[in-house]
Amino acid sequence: AAMRSRSEVDATLQTAKLNAAELLPAVHCLSFGPQAGGGQCCLLQLEPGLCAELEAGRSLVIRGEKDERAVLCSKDKTYDMKIADTSNMLLFVPGCKTPEELNADPVSCNIIHSQIAGFSKNYWELRRCRPKLKKLRKLLMEDPYEGPDSRKDQTSTFPKYTTEDLLSLIQASEEEILHQLQVIDACKIEGYWRILDFDYKMKLLNHVTQLIDSESWPLSKVPLCACLEELGSLEPREMIEHILLSYGRKYVDDAGEVFFEMHEDKICRAIAQMLLQNAIKFNLSEFEEVWQQSVPEGMTTRLDQLQGLALVDKSSRPETIFLLKVEDLPEDNQERFNSLFGIREKWTEVDITPYIQDLCAEKQTVGALLTKYARSSTLNGVKVYNSRRPIS
Repeated sequence: AAMRSRSEVDATLQTAKLNAAELLPAVHCLSFGPQAGGGQCCLLQLEPGLCAELEAGRSLVIRGEKDERAVLCSKDKTYDMKIADTSNMLLFVPGCKTPEELNADPVSCNIIHSQIAGFSKNYWELRRCRPKLKKLRKLLMEDPYEGPDSRKDQTSTFPKYTTEDLLSLIQASEEEILHQLQVIDACKIEGYWRILDFDYKMKLLNHVTQLIDSESWPLSKVPLCACLEELGSLEPREMIEHILLSYGRKYVDDAGEVFFEMHEDKICRAIAQMLLQNAIKFNLSEFEEVWQQSVPEGMTTRLDQLQGLALVDKSSRPETIFLLKVEDLPEDNQERFNSLFGIREKWTEVDITPYIQDLCAEKQTVGALLTKYARSSTLNGVKVYNSRRPIS
C-alpha cells in the first residue's frame, strides 16, 4: 500500500464527518505484512497473577493427553482453557503505541505506518478449575506396593511413575500433584511414587500400635529412633517411618529428638475400613462395638471419623453401615450426583456433604452445588435432596 500523506488523512476524516480536534493527532496507517496469515497466532487472556508469573520468568504448562481437554497449569494452580470468539477482528501490530504512550511522546504524533503481522477472531480464556487428580490415584493403584518380600512386585509388568512422569500425565500443577501424593499417603520407593497396598499398610500400622501399647508410650510422643530400632528387623526402616508420617505428625523436642504425635481419627478410620471392606453391610450397633474393641487402647471411635468413607443407613431395621469411599466416585460434578442418587434416592445435607465437598470450586459452597444439581423437599420435617433428572 502506498504511504498516505497528512492531507489525505485529513480529507478522509472530513469525508467521515469526524472532527480532527477531538482525536489524537497521531494517525496509524495500517497495511498487511507478508506474514499476516490468519491462524498463525494464538491469544491467551491472563489474569494479573499469571501475567506476573510469566514476567518473573516462570513457565505456564499446557497439560492433557489426546483424549483429554487441555488445561493450563502454573506452579500451583490449574485452569480450564476455552476458546472465546470475538465479533471484532484482533490485529497484531508490532511496536504499536497506546494513546498514553503517544501523549507522552508528542514528537511521534503525526503519521505512523504500521504493518499488521497477524490477526485473530478468537482468544483462549482461562478459568480456574479443580485439578484433575483422580487419575493420579488410579495410575498408582494399578500396582500397589505389597512390601519388600512381594513376588508380585518383582514380576509386575505395570509401569512405575516418577514425579516427571506424573507431571506429564496428570492435569494439575506441580504443587497440587505433590500435595495430593501426600493426601493419598504415597511414598517414593527407588525413585518411583507408590501407594501401599491396604493390607500391607495395616500390617505396618499394627506393628507400630502394638509397640506403642507394649512400651506404654503416650500417643502424643512416639519416638522415631526406638520405633526404627525395635521394628527395623521386621520391615524396612523407611516403611516404618512412612507409616508414622501417614498416621502421625512429626516434631522435634527441645533435646533434638524426633517424635510423632499419632492422629487418633486417622487410625480409627483405617481400622473401620479394614472391618467394613469384608462385608457388604454391617449391623451398625455391632460394628460400633467391634470397632471400639479393635482400636488401640486410649483411642475413642466416633462415627464422624468415617466421613467420606462409610455411610449409615438409618432407614433399615436394624440400622446398618457400609463402605462408600469418596475417592471411588466420579470426578465430574453431574456424574458424581448421578452416582450418589443411584445409591440413595434422597439425601440429607449432612449425609451428602462429605461426598460432594471436594467438588466445590474456589469460594463455592455445598449449598450452591446442591441448588444447581439437586432438588430439595421436606420429608418428615427434614430437608432432603433428590435428583433433578430421572436416574436410569
